[in-house]
Amino acid sequence: MSPIAVIDFETTGLSPAYGDRATEVAIVLVERGRVVDRFQSLMNAGVRIPAFITQLTGISNAMVAAAPDAARVMRDASRFVGNAPMVAHNASFDRKFWAGELARLGLPAPQPFACTMLVSRRLYPQALNHKLGSLVDYHRLPRAGAAHRALADAEMAAELLGRIQQDLRTRHGVANPDHALLMALQRCARSALGTFMVKNVGA
Repeated sequence: MSPIAVIDFETTGLSPAYGDRATEVAIVLVERGRVVDRFQSLMNAGVRIPAFITQLTGISNAMVAAAPDAARVMRDASRFVGNAPMVAHNASFDRKFWAGELARLGLPAPQPFACTMLVSRRLYPQALNHKLGSLVDYHRLPRAGAAHRALADAEMAAELLGRIQQDLRTRHGVANPDHALLMALQRCARSALGTFMVKNVGA
């Protein structure tokens, strides 16, 4: 099974389409259910962080002023990930910033993204909600640190990914719950096919 890169961004807002930029990125490389490497950095994109974002994340303008330039961080992050497929919780958000920050540097972002939130909606409809922290508590997974910091959230998303893969093996008979299967499951979650059987995806 090839490594999977689990990523999380902290940002100044909701979308690079509105001029928002990344302030922190963390990537956890997972192989055969184990974390084998980590990358984390604050980054200075030359934009101010709104006060309400600082209240949410704890990342201040002073912190990013002392951080490496965003271009340097993203080049390092791109090299770290390489061609590994990627996973994020609410991947539509992180994928936009991954592609947007790399596009500023003229770098490609070809990696396919799977979403643990969409897969969890398919596998755990009984959960109270599908926020990352709620799912971590639902499965009694370890909390890696303060929420809304990139490394802590990436670590927790990696724990959730491991639980999803375990449940696919033990509850649904999927011998190799790889990234391609997660992509198929998230497509199923989007289409809301109530009669879909998880084990049929891995056949």
